[in-house]
Amino acid sequence: MANLKLSHIYKVYDNGHKAVNDFSIDIADREFIVFVGPSGCGKSTTLRMIAGLETITAGDLFIGDTLVNDMEPKDRDIAMVFQSYALYPHMSVYENMAFGLRNRKMPEAEIKERVMKAAKILDIVDYLERKPKQMSGGQRQRVALGRALVRDPKVFLLDEPLSNLDAKLRATMRAEITALHKSLNTTFIYVTHDQVEAMTMGTRIVVMKNGYVQQIDTPMNLYNSPYNKFVAGFIGTPQMNFFNVTLKRNGDTVKIAFAGDDSITVPYEVVCKIDGNYLDGEKPAVFGIRPEHIDIDRDESGLKFIVTNVERLGNETILYGKLGDQSGEFTVKDEGNSIIVKVIDRDDIAVGDIVYAHPKLNKLHFFDAESEVTLIHKIPLYNTVEAVISGGSIRALGADTTLPQAFGQAPSGPVELIVPPQAIVPGQDFSLRVARIENADGQSLAYLQNGDRYLFALVGGNVREGDEYGFSILYDKITLRANGEDIAVPVSTEVSLEGRFSKKETREEKERVLHFFYNIGSYTIEAEKENGYKINSIDKDHCYDYTYRYAVDMDKVRIVTDGEPGLDVKVLEKLDYIKVCYARVQTEDGQTFLIKIDRDNTGSQLRIAFDGADVSVYSTRIDMKLC
Repeated sequence: MANLKLSHIYKVYDNGHKAVNDFSIDIADREFIVFVGPSGCGKSTTLRMIAGLETITAGDLFIGDTLVNDMEPKDRDIAMVFQSYALYPHMSVYENMAFGLRNRKMPEAEIKERVMKAAKILDIVDYLERKPKQMSGGQRQRVALGRALVRDPKVFLLDEPLSNLDAKLRATMRAEITALHKSLNTTFIYVTHDQVEAMTMGTRIVVMKNGYVQQIDTPMNLYNSPYNKFVAGFIGTPQMNFFNVTLKRNGDTVKIAFAGDDSITVPYEVVCKIDGNYLDGEKPAVFGIRPEHIDIDRDESGLKFIVTNVERLGNETILYGKLGDQSGEFTVKDEGNSIIVKVIDRDDIAVGDIVYAHPKLNKLHFFDAESEVTLIHKIPLYNTVEAVISGGSIRALGADTTLPQAFGQAPSGPVELIVPPQAIVPGQDFSLRVARIENADGQSLAYLQNGDRYLFALVGGNVREGDEYGFSILYDKITLRANGEDIAVPVSTEVSLEGRFSKKETREEKERVLHFFYNIGSYTIEAEKENGYKINSIDKDHCYDYTYRYAVDMDKVRIVTDGEPGLDVKVLEKLDYIKVCYARVQTEDGQTFLIKIDRDNTGSQLRIAFDGADVSVYSTRIDMKLC
């Protein structure tokens, strides 16, 4: 049995095409992980890298505690089932299943024991003497599974194994593979383009698009809380309806206006996690609702649409329509005028009927019109807080506090504070009543009553509904916006510098030893040997000619005395955010960045240092983390 860890895995071909981009996942022992996505998204390439059939351009792959990037496929203790089954046509079923074991010089008695055990599990004992051509597709699929099963591997890899089967047989084999996973208690990684297979088989699903991971989550979380419009549309059959809308708040309600004259009104509480800037009736958004989450009637309320097609599937009926009226003069002229509704036990609706759709209020989805990222996160990404700057103070949330020196260039007058929930911490600057508490991904999310809206904060388990919650804001974690322009942005948690890479050969106890170094101006840091070899392996001898980006967690950067090795920097300005102080510094070659300093540090020249083990290396030619 084994767990797997894929850390910042990339696959870049010689022509520069990136098939897989920064793929990271921890797979627990005995999980059933499904990679799903459209053709060309990188799912099979990722599986082949795990198998060792494709080289990894950058990143680390661990099986158990062993780094296997350069390990031969036969030594990884995995078994792979291919889409084409890859059976030897001239061999019997028994010989196909025994072939790999014989290559390993396993005793014949043990081979027979393993083959018979697998054949019994897969119910193919009666077919052991047949040739593949004498068997059906489902039987051949069982043989392919059996050939993998006899090896008793740590990990099973399955690459679209059911794509050649008919729909009924695929449903049967889905159940059989799921049962096989439960009986074997080992790790399965399964690739498919079929979202039904993904939803019914996986403990977790990895949704991919164009080589990038879109979301990793359980089937129901993907279904109920898709991260973006792509995931929302890919998961679910029929796919989610999407409409271009605007949202306008009026007291306790919000009007959702479609591209024509159609609209529906929902309680504000339903959409309260959407940032207020989307509720002014101007900013475009995308409204999503699944066909099965729409009720219909004929009472002339809700979204009116004319039925253009009806599919009766027994107890389910799929209605296709266009928003509009009985005359066929549709009120919506853009792409988002079509609607699909799935209803149960309705045989009273025919083509040409006018019906009214009522989306279920607890199933609404909203996405940004440009980024297509969801607007309703379990934990909102940020709060927008209205404030006023006057002199040396800032008034927000009903209180006046000292304006951070770092915001000294901000103009007087109205501003907006873009405040992540994580930037709200216990303190004495502000106080709001806790309207309610909910569990969000294992954390306590507080709805703090801020006038007619909420301020969202992550709080401790001792905070209760009805409490007056005292808090402060970490100003270095927020965005300050005036007249639509960002005056200040969150301070990065890392220091990023460009430099070169070098090596030095030494003789130690008569052996040739290589040392690798990160060079930033006159500052030289020895790299971890493993990382040095990685960079050399990826970029070959060109690595000594290239410029790299070196990133270090800011908390790992320390100020040292002049007698110690380090990077000399000039202090350009000091930025005081009240709870923490930074200095903007510049290297001799003109690179500028922020570092943390003590508030009483008044030096104009500093020397900083960090350890090679704390450096992450990025290519400046290709957007890729090397180590």
